[in-house]
Amino acid sequence: MSEVLDRTKIYIGGQWVDSDGAGRIDVVDPTTEQVIATVAEGVASDVDRAVAAAREAFPAWSALSGAERAAYLEKISSLANSRVDALTATVSQDMGMPLSLAKPVQIGMPLKNIAAYAALAGTYDFDDQELGNALVVREPIGVVGAITPWNYPLHQVVLKVFAALAAGCTVVLKPTEVAPLITYALVDIVDEAGLPEGVLNVVSGYGPVVGEAIAAHPDVDMVSFTGSTRAGKRVAVVAAETVKKVALELGGKSANLILDDADLTAAVTEGVGKCFLNSGQTCTALTRMLVPAQRLPEATAIATEVAKAYTVGLPSERGSKLGPLVSGTQQKRVLSYIDKGVEEGAELALDGREHGFSTGYFVGPTVFGNVTEDMTIAKEEIFGPVLSIIGYQDEDDAVRIANNSEYGLSGGVWSSDPARAEAVARRIRTGQVYINGGAFNTDAPFGGYKQSGIGREAGVFGLEEFLEIKTILR
Repeated sequence: MSEVLDRTKIYIGGQWVDSDGAGRIDVVDPTTEQVIATVAEGVASDVDRAVAAAREAFPAWSALSGAERAAYLEKISSLANSRVDALTATVSQDMGMPLSLAKPVQIGMPLKNIAAYAALAGTYDFDDQELGNALVVREPIGVVGAITPWNYPLHQVVLKVFAALAAGCTVVLKPTEVAPLITYALVDIVDEAGLPEGVLNVVSGYGPVVGEAIAAHPDVDMVSFTGSTRAGKRVAVVAAETVKKVALELGGKSANLILDDADLTAAVTEGVGKCFLNSGQTCTALTRMLVPAQRLPEATAIATEVAKAYTVGLPSERGSKLGPLVSGTQQKRVLSYIDKGVEEGAELALDGREHGFSTGYFVGPTVFGNVTEDMTIAKEEIFGPVLSIIGYQDEDDAVRIANNSEYGLSGGVWSSDPARAEAVARRIRTGQVYINGGAFNTDAPFGGYKQSGIGREAGVFGLEEFLEIKTILR
């Protein structure tokens, strides 16, 4: 057994310090099911100390020019980019994504966003509008509490923390306790870069304790949360007591509309990929594939053959496309949904419960055909490699089914006519829509409608979430 890494310090005021609590949280490698590290089980008084440090640091940090803040972020960006391979190895072990995918996705995307926010800090016009005798200025909101998830553990930290820092805010971060090691690696880099004391503070722990303490704290001006819709609702309730700003990036059950004039093979093939990325542990995953009812058997057959090529394997093995799910809890959850789909009468075209591994939290590619929109697997977020294929009668019916969800995060449309695809995309009530397999854009605003969240992340829109608007009348 390898040595267990001790990361039981928390980061407050520019120093690694002891938690006030004696509890420890084990970090488990999802491939081996072995404990690889321990982190502190933080308590509310740790949050008090972290918020006090952030509050003390805020006046000086917010008073810096955008260019001065950019210089710090650029140094962090440079250091992080010099350690890509080490960071990739850490995140792959942390949460199970194959190395070949983790490098561009789990590390490449967030590093691109660090650089983008460094650039924005130096170029954004905080005094951006004159309206007669009024000067409209944008100012940092203050101390930001950031609560982040395990599925993209570095990317979600970066979208919150570096946007807030670029805006001139200071931050108290609660990283995921499930896959925290990549966040600690980033904080080591931040510390080495010499970010001023108290500008970034990190308290590990569980959501009901540390997360709630952050959301409730009267000296936290804004809380930004990414995670489940259930937990996001709780954050909003707790934060409402102090009337602080709340940004939420929550769940999804996104529909992929393959219209009757689309190339079915191309559309289904791409759609399987957009469902299975990160072993399906993606809030934007296109998990509902909508196809013309008369072509449902054909689409199911294509999806099944494509899905078989999504090799389940160890993260370190070349050719692995689906690593383990992040935890035993998540594995049990996904398996229960597969059982539920069978129980409710969906056609199990490919059974991911059979994957050949006795150790590790694996679930193989799973395809359900003949799914109806009232089935559990068509309504609830599964967060695993499970695709549900649903037939529709016509274009209006497809749009109706797509919008028949409490969520509204992402979606897809396929058509041989780009204008038709765009017209349908405009009818879908979601925060983003891929047309004919469009690529993800890290500079574009990201967020959802309905119970998928409040606010936007990434790019200029993400920066502006952390700014207050002030009118100066002269």
